Parts: sequence; C-alpha cells; structure tokens
Amino acid sequence: MAGRRHVHRSNRRRAQQLPLDTARQCFTWLVTGPAPLSVDGREFSGLPNRLVPLDELRGRMLRRRCPRRTRDAVWAHLVQRSRDEGATWTLACTGMALPALASTSRWLAARYPGDAFDVHAEVLSGFLSALADIDLCRPRVLVRLRWAAYRAGHTALAEALNAPTPVASGFHSSPPRPPWGHPDLVLAQAVRQSVLTRTEADLIGATRLEESPITGWAVANRTTTDAAYKARQRAERRLVAFIRDQVRDTDPDDPVAASMLADPGPPARQLLTGPSRSVTDSPDRTEEKSLGPLSNSRSETGLLGCGGSSAAASPRQSSEVPRCV
Repeated sequence: MAGRRHVHRSNRRRAQQLPLDTARQCFTWLVTGPAPLSVDGREFSGLPNRLVPLDELRGRMLRRRCPRRTRDAVWAHLVQRSRDEGATWTLACTGMALPALASTSRWLAARYPGDAFDVHAEVLSGFLSALADIDLCRPRVLVRLRWAAYRAGHTALAEALNAPTPVASGFHSSPPRPPWGHPDLVLAQAVRQSVLTRTEADLIGATRLEESPITGWAVANRTTTDAAYKARQRAERRLVAFIRDQVRDTDPDDPVAASMLADPGPPARQLLTGPSRSVTDSPDRTEEKSLGPLSNSRSETGLLGCGGSSAAASPRQSSEVPRCV
C-alpha cells in the first residue's frame, strides 16, 4: 500500500508544471497586452529613450555588447523595486533571470536522483532569498544571484547523493563522493569547507572556467592584476591540497579512489589548469569564443528541457548569463 501511494505521489508530481515553467508563464502575462511591464530606458545609459518592456530589456541585456555597468544598474533597479513593491516586481526579477535559472536547473536536474520538481524549487527558492539581502552596491548583481540559486540547488543535490543507495551484491566500488564531478561543485564544496573564500572561488571560476581575462576581473574587483594573479596562485595551491585530501579520505582498498589519486581526472584538471597549462602560468591569453543559441525554445520539453521526461541534457550547456559579466 505504501509503495502504491509513493508511485501515485510521483505520478502526480510529474503531471505538475515545474516551478520555472510557472514563472515563465506568469512573466509572459506581465509583458503581454497594450501596457506591458516596463522600465524607463532614459534612466540607463545604453537603453532607448522610451519605456522598454521587460522581455525586450532581457534580450538587450543578454547581448555581449551590453555594457556591464548598464546590466548592473538595471538589475539594482529591478531588485530594489522588488523589495519596495513586492509581488509583481519579484516575479519580474524571476522572469528576467529565467535564462540563468534555467541553465542552472537543467544541469542540477540531470544529476538529481529524485524528482526534478524538488531541485527546481530549491533553485528558485535560493534566488528569491537572495533578492532580499544581496548587496546592490557591488558589481555583477545577476551573477551573484545565480550563484545563490546554484548553491541552494547544489545543497539539495548533495543531500540526495549522500543518502544511502542500495547496491547489488558483487559490486565493491563506486565513484568517490563530491567534489568529483563538475568543477563548479568542487569550488562550492571548497567554499563551504572554508578552503576558499567566495571571492577566491569567483576568481578561479571566472578566469579558469569562464575564460574571462584576469585583467578584467581585477578591474571589476578594484585590485591590481598582479595582486589577482598572486591571490589565484595561493588559492589554487590550497585547492590542489583539498582535492588530494578528499581522495585520501576514501577507502584505501577502493580501486576507484586509488585511480583518482593517481589521476584527478578531467574535472579537477580543468579547475587547476583552466585555459592555461599550469596554476603558475603567465597572464592568460584567451580568445573570445562565439556563443551558440541562448536557449532551446521547444515547448514540449518543459522549461528549456529542464528535467521532466525529456532526454538527459547534453554535457555542453549554454549559460544564458553573458560570459562578459
């Protein structure tokens, strides 16, 4: 009887819309009709001198040529209106961030052993919580909101992966527990265990994984390029030691752990080398890569194909937060 109730509950949950699908529909209603929800473009450099509907505004802010100062100013304005006026503008912020939230949810849902609905809900909850207290005076407002959403979803993922899993007899080994997996998981784990500060994780993530020039990161964070290089070098040394300690803590008789100790694998190597050859390389010389399509508009797969009954997402994901942020 208990098993039947569980199956019934799972089937009912699958029949429900995912939280981000609901947010997308509500955002569409806000920008549809003769008086769509808009912002005054005259208040922001780089926007037209007229009322700009939010769906048009989102498209403009996703363009690579959109100045970072414009994006930060618009996002500070949207978040402040959410705090001052509540529901409508909170939904507006969610709709404006949907490309970033969808990318994050898609990656987490593909690895979540439970119902995709739960991890989507955690991502959305983390984003909404950050709207209330994120510092609007610092740059990269949307990126920090996305990290808050990611951390909430990752916490749910980590709890699900750490739960006991039935194992058939005859099998001895299983892959090591996190941080092995996507490099972002390694950085998040290192921050939670105080191996790295959030600033150091952002530095490594931006300049190693997102291929942003370290000079640009230094300017955005009001420091010198030399200081950024030294900070990254010190942080990466601690990160190397942390990764190796994580492997040594596993069962010494486990052949999988032994092989990981000998060769950390692509995710760890990607963190430790990034676009250059070693953690002590000279300044990065990376070429900008053209971005592919920003979203998958197929409606039959749920919000951008996040979770649900569609096939697993491709390993290559297209973040809809411009890499230049």
